[in-house]
Amino acid sequence: MNTKLFVGNLSFNLNEQSIEELFAPAGKVVSVAIPTDRDTGRKRGFAFVEMESQAGAEEAIKKLNGKEVDGRQLVVNPSIPKRPSR
Repeated sequence: MNTKLFVGNLSFNLNEQSIEELFAPAGKVVSVAIPTDRDTGRKRGFAFVEMESQAGAEEAIKKLNGKEVDGRQLVVNPSIPKRPSR
């Protein structure tokens, strides 16, 4: 498993800093990326969080998957690398 996590069902009120603060108790957060819609610039409701260590990633999944944040139940899973297009 890699240290990059997919975080789904995010509230649109959360930003990079609030997500980093949410994940910090599980371990050091290396980066947070919140994709936006290309046309509207609106957040798409999910993010990618990269943890410094494998143990931190596993701890974040254990602590945060299914946790309610801002009225929404988070989905936290290992990120699956995008397959190259043909």
